Parts: sequence; C-alpha cells; structure tokens
Amino acid sequence: MFNILVVEDDKNLRKLITTCLKRDNYNPYEAKDGEEALNVLDENYIDLIITDIMMPNMDGYELTRELRKAKFNTPILMITAKNTLEDKKEGFNLGVDDYMVKPINIEELSLRVKALLKRANIANEKKITIGSLTIDYNGLSVVRGDKSYKLAQKEFYLLYKLLSTPNTIFTRQELMEEIWGMDNESDYRTIDVHIKRLREKLADVDDFEIETIRGIGYKLVIKGE
Repeated sequence: MFNILVVEDDKNLRKLITTCLKRDNYNPYEAKDGEEALNVLDENYIDLIITDIMMPNMDGYELTRELRKAKFNTPILMITAKNTLEDKKEGFNLGVDDYMVKPINIEELSLRVKALLKRANIANEKKITIGSLTIDYNGLSVVRGDKSYKLAQKEFYLLYKLLSTPNTIFTRQELMEEIWGMDNESDYRTIDVHIKRLREKLADVDDFEIETIRGIGYKLVIKGE
C-alpha cells in the first residue's frame, strides 16, 4: 500500500483529500504545514506528497525547496489557489511534479495521484510490465515467460521510451534527439527503420501496438485500455 502525505492547513480540504485517498486504498498521512510535514517524513516512508502552497510556518514552495535540496525525490503534487503562469513556473522550477488549481476535482486528483505513482515506480525500478511482457532497462532485456527477445541497444531504448508513456505521440525529431543525441547526423528515416525492426521482432506480442502518426512520428497503444 502506498503512503501519501497530505500537507494542507485547511482542515476540511485535508480531510476531503485523505478520505479520497483511503477510498482508493492508499494510506494517507496528514500535516498542516511544511514544518509538520518534515517531521512526518523523518519518521515514515512516504511515496507521494500532496501539498498546498499558502500555509503558516513553512509554505509549499519552501517545503519543496528543502526536500529537493536534500535530494529527496519523492513525487510532489502541488494544490493551490495561485493559478498564474508565474506561480506554476516557480513550483516546477523548484521540483514539483504536477500542479492542480483549487477548487480541485476529486476524481481528477485520483487520476493524477495514480499517474504520478506509476511514473515514480517505473523510474525507481526501471522495469515495465505489460501483460506477460517485462522490459528491464538495467538489463536491456525484453522477456515474456521463457522467451527472451534480442533487441539492438537503440531498438531497446526506443521501445522503452514509447512504453514509458503510452498513448503519447513522439515526433521523429524528439526520438532522434533523446536516443541518438542532438548532435547525431543520422537521417530521421533511421527511426522508421528501427520501428520496422521492432515490429518484426515483437510480431508475436499482442499486448501493445506501435502506431504510425502520419507525417509526425509514433505512439504506442496498450491494447485493452
């Protein structure tokens, strides 16, 4: 069960959020300001932090600043009434992972929490499991049951990138710059060749499909979602 810390000085909103988290089978902790949050973090392992900005003693910005300075990489979802671009920019620059503006929609909050936890889990373990297929970044391996798929290094990185954020369209330029490097002089057709090889090597895998977005790039779609 994931532990989630809710840092909010408004008691009613804090209770509303914790009730929502309990409904979704998370284990919530509460703090009314940043200082109290640090005390909770000293004594408990926390998987995700939901914090307001405007609070007494230590606000959400300062809490985020202190945690990131200490190399504390737990995902942070900031909830606030401050909705200008400059406010959001400050939060993201400090290391906030996501941002919601009050009044919040509880169902949207639930979706964002789930997405952040999933993303954090992938980043920590560097493993992705789709159906019966497991993709291990550290081992550069793709395995299903007793079968291991042999991919070239760039093919693996390309697959891992697409699987990390399914249903996201990536341009050929984005994929080229991230996997081959910004200074690489290869033609964008290199991406097409590698996608073709991936499709051929994973032809018997029916858990997902790599779709071509004509004139733009590619996206990976997980079947059944």
